[in-house]
Amino acid sequence: MGDLNTTAALWWAVVASGIYHGINPGMGWPLAVSSALMEQKYASLYKALAALALGHLIAMAVILFPFSMLLWLVEWQREIQIGAAILVISLGVYLLINRRHPRFLARVPPSRLTLWSFLVAMAHGAGLMLVPIYLGICGKLDAGHVAAETLIGGTLTIAILVALIHTAAMILSGGALAVGVYHWLGLKFLSKSWFNLDVVWALSLIFVGVLALIFQH
Repeated sequence: MGDLNTTAALWWAVVASGIYHGINPGMGWPLAVSSALMEQKYASLYKALAALALGHLIAMAVILFPFSMLLWLVEWQREIQIGAAILVISLGVYLLINRRHPRFLARVPPSRLTLWSFLVAMAHGAGLMLVPIYLGICGKLDAGHVAAETLIGGTLTIAILVALIHTAAMILSGGALAVGVYHWLGLKFLSKSWFNLDVVWALSLIFVGVLALIFQH
């Protein structure tokens, strides 16, 4: 029962992190609103959201898939988990110290939202935040009693599900905000009530990494 509760909690963490990324303006939902208002087409809002979702999903896959290949090295699983947790904590500390946004992001034209979304997710460690959660889910596999091929297939499937579920939660929450601003509040509201989650983002990376160290097998 304890393992089931832990696994369920980890999957809920995948959803919660997606919602958290979605409501953060830094992940791009205001760009979807801006695109729809500039083009004066409601369909442009969903087109932009789809582009943002695709970029985010690719970023999650780029981070998670290599770990799915590594996990078949069962004897190194604990070391991989510890290393990933330390990496996440280090990134969180770095983002706390250096709060400037990468300059190269400003050079990406607004028409390339998928590329922008991918680069933002990579630069801010959105995928790395998922790694300890993903490793915790994979740790519930009975690695000592399955063939390496089966283990790789299982971890790859989990990586795909984590990326898809996380991105779906991200774009649904961000999309809900975008639709609300587009229909009722407008960009004037956005400019007056902009909320910055950079510090919370950095602290959450550290928090996830510390939890992964405490509860790693």
